[in-house]
Amino acid sequence: MYDLSGKTALVTGAGGERGIGRAIALRLAREGADVAVNDVTGHASGSWRGLSAVAEEIELLGRRSLAITGDVADSSDVDHVIEVVLDHFGRIDILVNNAAAPAGPDRVPVVDLSEDVFDLVMSVNVKGTFLMCRAVARHLIETGDGGKIINLSSVSGKKGHARFAAYCASKFAVIGFTQSLALELAEHRINVNAICPSLVDTERVYAMASGLRPNDVSIEEYRELMVERSHKTNPLGRIGRPEDVARAAVWLASDEANYLTGQAINVSGGALMS
Repeated sequence: MYDLSGKTALVTGAGGERGIGRAIALRLAREGADVAVNDVTGHASGSWRGLSAVAEEIELLGRRSLAITGDVADSSDVDHVIEVVLDHFGRIDILVNNAAAPAGPDRVPVVDLSEDVFDLVMSVNVKGTFLMCRAVARHLIETGDGGKIINLSSVSGKKGHARFAAYCASKFAVIGFTQSLALELAEHRINVNAICPSLVDTERVYAMASGLRPNDVSIEEYRELMVERSHKTNPLGRIGRPEDVARAAVWLASDEANYLTGQAINVSGGALMS
């Protein structure tokens, strides 16, 4: 559907077996892009080999790939990641900022929210987005070929929710940052947009359930309750899937979205319409 042949993409937070990052990376590869995948660790667990498995899946699709670990909230790590990707591929055309702080410990009332947990959420979700955008934008400006930057925000970046204060604050910030950067980079033909998913059925739902559940309800039980509630209340009748977000991301990465910048697009099944 989209021709990304000759393009190189970098996707952060891509090591999870059921994650949005993996889905986006694979969809970009299916559309012809070579893809570098990044995460803070390899994310191997049980039979899942993590980041290296995602890279292998990309190569099975006939595209070149590279798996590289690094903390997006650490400027030295970011510089290293960008250097390695450029050495390997020679260019970066598409950046997808998907990395996010662990969910769970931050899903508490503000009066119970610890400073270190708040700082971690802001560091990864906001500072990490800033550092990656800055590094890749410098490269894109230097090449003069234009490019695409896609930041993962959330419907919680448009509407606050109790016990989500740190997360909401970070995702509101991502939208504001996206708009500012879009204005700054427009003259260089670099499109900057955000995607705002609602609840998506990934590993993070377990982590969210661990922070939100009552003491007398197990994590698994509360996770199932969250999924069931989404099925019942979402206008399209189901929880989001990683592939739903990937469809939006690959469109934004393509020439079909060349006249779109500074937008925060809901992928929510109609759960949020503003």
